[in-house]
Amino acid sequence: MKYYILLLTTLILIGCNTEPKTIEQLAVTNKVDNAFAKAKAVLDSTRYNVAFLIMDGTFNTELTAPFDIFQHTIYRENIKAMNVFTVANTLQPVRTFEGMYLLPDFDYTSEDLPKIDILVVPSAEHHLDTDLEDEALINFVKKVDKEATYVTSHCDGAFVLAKAGLLDNSVSTTFPSDIDKMRETFPNLDIRKDVLFVHDGKYITSAGGAKSFEAALYLTELLYGAEIARSLAGGLVIDWKLDDVPHLITKE
Repeated sequence: MKYYILLLTTLILIGCNTEPKTIEQLAVTNKVDNAFAKAKAVLDSTRYNVAFLIMDGTFNTELTAPFDIFQHTIYRENIKAMNVFTVANTLQPVRTFEGMYLLPDFDYTSEDLPKIDILVVPSAEHHLDTDLEDEALINFVKKVDKEATYVTSHCDGAFVLAKAGLLDNSVSTTFPSDIDKMRETFPNLDIRKDVLFVHDGKYITSAGGAKSFEAALYLTELLYGAEIARSLAGGLVIDWKLDDVPHLITKE
């Protein structure tokens, strides 16, 4: 009889448990670390380190398109492939504009960051306004730029590069309907229309959206040659021929 009373009491306690279940509730009770714990990213030292800058409001396509292209380099032989990972101003989950939750691999506000060879700045919801006032964010981009081989942006990620001063002496582009806004915000910059991406020196800026694939494929062709780029495109059922894509290369 005592056993059944104990069992019934336990079931009642479980049923009445008011422990928070949503991500927001978990955050309030400081349980996010346990709920979303993951192994620390391990990077192959023989590869390029490619960091994707993410934050709340990042747009899915501008993140996942180049991420897919670059991650698949590890399945190609005899090339220097890419370590792809995410960086944010936190290790807690961030939510994309479309509602996906992402776990950053590294916190750029800490000192525990690998050297970044290629920085990718996808577009985010507030890249035209409040993100441009985020000093930690802008300073991080400036810091990476000092050592990175390439810095790339997709869609309105170009606003972040411009705010950091990276595009002061470069030609660039951005999301087609935001070109006039970018010209107004940064009147001294040379911002081009009617192209899907621009490569000027170490900076590659793209129109974004689904055309983020093209800018990413261009970088793989630059690094690995046309055959590898076509192979990567084929793996994602994309027809890739550089000459068919409206683009501008000013200097390499």
